[in-house]
Amino acid sequence: MKVKEIYSQSFKHAIMAKVMLTLSFMFLFFVNCSGVNKVNSDDVKKETNNETGNKALVVYFSMPETNNPNNMTTDEANSTVVIDGKVLGNTQYVALLIQENTGADIFRLEPKIPYPTDHSTLVDLVKKERTENARPELAKSVDNLEQYDIIFLGYPNWWGDMPMIIYSFLDNYDLSGKIIIPFNTHGGSGFSNTISTIAKLQPNAKVEKNGFTVSRNSVDKAKNDVIDWLRSLKIVE
Repeated sequence: MKVKEIYSQSFKHAIMAKVMLTLSFMFLFFVNCSGVNKVNSDDVKKETNNETGNKALVVYFSMPETNNPNNMTTDEANSTVVIDGKVLGNTQYVALLIQENTGADIFRLEPKIPYPTDHSTLVDLVKKERTENARPELAKSVDNLEQYDIIFLGYPNWWGDMPMIIYSFLDNYDLSGKIIIPFNTHGGSGFSNTISTIAKLQPNAKVEKNGFTVSRNSVDKAKNDVIDWLRSLKIVE
């Protein structure tokens, strides 16, 4: 009887050991599988720089009239925002917020002949460009534009219109099949009619009507509004 009892107990122990070993293997397998899925998910996020899975580019023009945060004139302050002690153009700051929250690439439009920072001189030049319907030459071209599905297009509202350098960009590049998402900064006019103008200049692109616009007087507080706007577009989670 004692031998049978010992055998029976040993058998039970052996069975229990096998069960525990099997459960351990199952647990390790589950953990490893979960880890693989996590890595794949991260890889996808790196390859696609927003929630939609489309590759995005932020293209913008901004014209800060100074880079000195001290003793600004009213006109200089109107064109800039100071973030962590650094002077940025109003539209530049919004562009950087979009890039930061989407992982998009970014490209700053600049004229081949730099604009003057003196306010009166700049105003005279800009009015002349508008009167002549000018297309200022771009200092640099956008490389590999075909790889992008979404173009965030940013600009200040100058006298109810886009700066002429934005027209240069839209004339020089065919954005057919792409999504154009406008954003701008302004002194009280919002977008004016610029979104419909973009649609006319790029008739084969999809132009998002729900663009982001912010007053120059509150651009320094725009971060959360930009994030909420991107979420509304389902660009970020």
